[in-house]
Amino acid sequence: MASPANLALDGGDPRLAGGLGVTNSPPQMIRRLHDPSVSFEEYLHYARESRAWEASTANAELTSLEGSTLKRHFRLGRKKKDIIHGPTPQASEIVQAPASEKDSMNKESPKNGSVTGVLVPELTDDEWSTAARAARTATWGAVFFLLTTDILGPFSVPWAIAQTGFGPGWALYTLFGIFAGYSGWQIWVMYIHLDSDRHPCKSYGDIAYRIFGPWARYCVNVLQSLQLLFIVSGVVLSSGQSIAQISKNSICYIICIFIYTIAGMFVGQVRTLQKFGWLANLAVWLNLLIMFIVMGVAAHSSPNYQAALASYSIPEGPVLTYAGTPPGTTFVTALNGLNQAIYSYGGSMMYCEFMYEMRKPTDFWKGLICAQAVIYTCYVTFGMVVYSFQGQFAFNPAMQGLSPYNWQTGVNIMFLFSGLIAACLYSNIGIKVMYVNVLQELLHAPPLTTKKGKWLWIGLVPVYWSVAFIICAAIPQFSYISGLVGAVCILQFTYTFPPILMLGFEIKRGAILPSEVFNTATGTFTREDGGVKRWTRGFMRKWGVNAFNVFFALGAATTAVLGLYSSVVSLIAGFEGTTVATSFGCAAPV
Repeated sequence: MASPANLALDGGDPRLAGGLGVTNSPPQMIRRLHDPSVSFEEYLHYARESRAWEASTANAELTSLEGSTLKRHFRLGRKKKDIIHGPTPQASEIVQAPASEKDSMNKESPKNGSVTGVLVPELTDDEWSTAARAARTATWGAVFFLLTTDILGPFSVPWAIAQTGFGPGWALYTLFGIFAGYSGWQIWVMYIHLDSDRHPCKSYGDIAYRIFGPWARYCVNVLQSLQLLFIVSGVVLSSGQSIAQISKNSICYIICIFIYTIAGMFVGQVRTLQKFGWLANLAVWLNLLIMFIVMGVAAHSSPNYQAALASYSIPEGPVLTYAGTPPGTTFVTALNGLNQAIYSYGGSMMYCEFMYEMRKPTDFWKGLICAQAVIYTCYVTFGMVVYSFQGQFAFNPAMQGLSPYNWQTGVNIMFLFSGLIAACLYSNIGIKVMYVNVLQELLHAPPLTTKKGKWLWIGLVPVYWSVAFIICAAIPQFSYISGLVGAVCILQFTYTFPPILMLGFEIKRGAILPSEVFNTATGTFTREDGGVKRWTRGFMRKWGVNAFNVFFALGAATTAVLGLYSSVVSLIAGFEGTTVATSFGCAAPV
C-alpha cells in the first residue's frame, strides 16, 4: 500500500505553519497543484533544483537515517513530530509573540487560506524548501517494503500456469515481469524530472497532467477509481468464497458475501490510513505464511475436486501437468492465463505516491529492482510448486484449492483477515480519489478534515462497499473478474500509459532549444516555434527510444483488447454453464 501519511489527507502541508493552513510565503510559491499557468519547462527547472539539492545536501542526512534502527529504516510514514519542525513556527509560539515583534508580522485574511488572528512571519525561499523537504522521510528500503506489499499477490499464479503449462507460464511471468520493471523505470524517470519542492508530484494523474494536460489527469483518475473499486470487489468475492468453505456451504453464498461487505463498511470508516500501518505489515507476513502452508499441504494431499468442479466444471480425475500448452487449451483460456500474469504485476499506479514520500526519489530504482526480484521469485516458485501437485485442478485463489478441511479453514481465516485489511486500504484510497477529484474539485464539497466532510465520509463508505457487493454478487467467478480488472485497468497503468507518457515527455523535453531558457524572475518560458516542427524535433532527439515506446504502447493496447475479449467470453460461458455459481445465487463457486 501507499504510505499512510500521504494518503490520509487529514494532515496539513508542512509549509503551512504546522499544518494549520497558515502561510505568509511569497505569492509565486503559493500556486495551485494543477495551475495551467505553469509551463512544462518550469516543472523541469525546479525539478533540477530539487534533485541537485538532494544530491549535494541530503546525503549526510540520508546516511544518518539509514544507519539508524531497523524500525526507523522501514517505517511506513512520517509522524506528526516529523512534519512540525524547521523554520516554520508553531501556532502557539506565534500567538504569544511579544508586542514589539507583532509589528513585523503579517495578518492574513481568511480568504487567503489563513486562520484569523494568527500571525505568521515571512518565509524565505530556503525556509519554504526546508519545510517542504521535511515531509519526505522514507528511504528506498521502506519503498521496497511498500512495493512488495502493494504488488505481491501470488494466489492466482498456479491457476494461470494451469492454463498455459510450465514453459509458457514461466515465460509469461518472466516477460511481463521485465516489462513491468521497464515501465516502473519510465515512471521513475518522469517523476524525478517533473517533481520539485515547489511543484510536488503527488500522483500518477499529476504526471499525466504535466505532460498532456487536464484531460489526461481526468482519464487517469477515473480509471484509477474504477480499478480500486474492482479490486475491492475481487477481495470481497474471494473472501466470500473463504466464508463458504469455512461453513461447509451451510450458509447461502450471497449471505457470505454480504457478511464480509458489512464488516468492510465498519472497518472502512477509518479515514486515516496511518492507523492501518502495522496491520498492513502483518498482512504481508500472513500472505507469505499462507504461501508456505499451501505449498506444503498441496504436496501431501489431493486437490479440492469439489471446488474445481463448481467453478471450472472440471470433473475428478488424475492430476495432469504439462511442460507446454495443455491439450485442449483454447485461445481464450490462454488469454485468461495471460490476464492473471498482468493482474499479478499491477501496482504501478501507486509509484508516484511512494516517491512523494521519499527523502531521495532518485533512489527509487533500488527499491523497485529489489521488489521486482522478490515478487518474481515468489510468483515462479509458488506457481510451479502448486501446479506440479494439483495440475489442472489448481484453483484461484490457491488456498481454496486445498482439500484437508482443517488446513483449508486455517488459511482461509488468515486470508479473511489479510483480505479485509487490503480491501479497506484500497477502498480508503478509492473513496478519497473520488472525493478529492470529483466531489471536492468539481462539486465543491467540504474538505475531509471538516465536520461536514467527515459526515460525508461516513455516508460514502457504505455506498462504496454496496457497489462493490453488487459487482461481485453479479459476477461470482473470481478468476474472470480479476482478469477483467487486469485487462481494463491494471494493464493500462502498468504497461500502456507509461510508454505513452514517456513518449510525450521525451518529445516535449527534446524539443527545447539551447536558446530557450526559463526565466526565474518572471516565471515565464518563451518557445521559438511550435506545432509539427517542434514535435518532430523532439521525437528525433531520441528517435530509437521513442519508436520503441510507440510499439510498446501499441502492443500493450492490443493485449488489453485481447484480454478484455477473453474475459467477456469466459464470463458469458460461465453464466451459461449449469455447474457454477450464478448471479445473486446461493450456490458457492467452491
